[in-house]
Amino acid sequence: MLFKKKKIGQKVSKKNFLIELIEVFSKVENPQEMKQLLKAILTPEELDQIKKRWQIIKLLQYKYTQREVAKMLQISTAKVNRGSKEIKYGSGIFQKIFKRIYK
Repeated sequence: MLFKKKKIGQKVSKKNFLIELIEVFSKVENPQEMKQLLKAILTPEELDQIKKRWQIIKLLQYKYTQREVAKMLQISTAKVNRGSKEIKYGSGIFQKIFKRIYK
């Protein structure tokens, strides 16, 4: 079951929030539905931040330098650095997804 109703006054376990959100996203059936969900759940600013983060990852995957990415997206190199570190030292999820999308 995706959701369980809590009794009033009962504490909600925050550790399950991410798992629940992942389950919600995994039930999305198509890109249009995902777009609707993201627009409904995020503020326009939050959505813009996420879109920009993906562009950072994409440009870094295409081997642009951090400075080039920062200039192209008109952001600080500090913001680009986070994405760069995740690509170099992270779990590899960006590379895995990138290969699926941009073969």
